[in-house]
Amino acid sequence: MAGGNLAFFLAWIGIFLMVALAGIGSAMGTVIGGSATVGAMKKRDDIFANCMILSALPGTQGLYGFGAFFILNGHITPQINMLQASAIFGAGLIMGFVGMISAIQQAKIVANGIESLGSGNDVFSKTLILGVFPELYAIVAFAACFLISGAIPGLA
Repeated sequence: MAGGNLAFFLAWIGIFLMVALAGIGSAMGTVIGGSATVGAMKKRDDIFANCMILSALPGTQGLYGFGAFFILNGHITPQINMLQASAIFGAGLIMGFVGMISAIQQAKIVANGIESLGSGNDVFSKTLILGVFPELYAIVAFAACFLISGAIPGLA
């Protein structure tokens, strides 16, 4: 495989990682939140709207991975060099792993809040606030992808 083809391949692996890992984290996170919602609704079916909002929170990380795909995929050409490809691969690692881990950890927070809602405690707003904390790191990873896109010569 010539160096150019290796760089092209490495860049696409980075794109794959950012979309796949962030999406896997979001899928797992929404399942955790949805399962907690079903359990809480066995006790109180009037809390569905609040539980649905909390369950959807971990789904945003997958959107950030998809958004980062659109920021970086236009830079991948057959003429891409190894420095540019490494930047895209690194961006993929950052967005993929941060998105996956923050979605799963966020789901744990919202699942506890949903369970508490089911027990009759009014913790919706507090759970929403605490659930946003892991989200901030996914936003930082998304911003890093944007900054990487502009920082490497030839990618801007």
